[in-house]
Amino acid sequence: MSFTWQNQSEGASGGRGLDGQSGYNTGAATGGGATAGDPAEDENCPICMDKCTNKKQLKCTHEFCAECLEKSTQVIGPTCPVCKDIFGLIEGDQPDGEMKWTCFPSPLPGFPDCGSITIYYNIQSGVQTKKHSNPGKHYYGLTRTAYLPDNKEGNEVLKLLKKAFDQRLIFTVGTSRTTGKDNQVTWNDIHHKTNMTGGAAGFGYPDDRYLGRVKEELKAKGIV
Repeated sequence: MSFTWQNQSEGASGGRGLDGQSGYNTGAATGGGATAGDPAEDENCPICMDKCTNKKQLKCTHEFCAECLEKSTQVIGPTCPVCKDIFGLIEGDQPDGEMKWTCFPSPLPGFPDCGSITIYYNIQSGVQTKKHSNPGKHYYGLTRTAYLPDNKEGNEVLKLLKKAFDQRLIFTVGTSRTTGKDNQVTWNDIHHKTNMTGGAAGFGYPDDRYLGRVKEELKAKGIV
């Protein structure tokens, strides 16, 4: 039996696109696609509503002032303010930690034809940074265990979860939903099966829609 480790440390990559590109074009838009209304209004930045200055066009073809887009990205991340298309790498505020996993022959309920994958997370305690709600204050770490079926789709989800972990998106620092205590490391809206049994209500299996749901949650954070 062997473990696979994924260590995480400070120094993640900058805002490059998911395909290695920056996610936008500089300069005038290409092509036609006229819409009804005043053509001059079509050239306005959707954020400031004035004529675009140093225009930048995203892959989704929406155009903005360079300064407006930069300010928007600082607030909502690399997401188009108009259509919500993700044009860059989303990086969260997850503290340093470790992710490892291993495979077992025992099946999960609902997946009788394959073994199971057990994921182990370990996030250390530390001091909050300017990315967190209470910079300078201590936060309390945690350990968590989660389960996936060891089949094609389960391994696909595992790969996506690893990518999300690398981008610091699995956990955040805030108020615990179970204890109500503040300054805790908590899940960051990517649901995990923390029990092998118990069904959907018990955060376990069987739950035949879980893998599809978690892929949609990951996609919403740019993890594809």
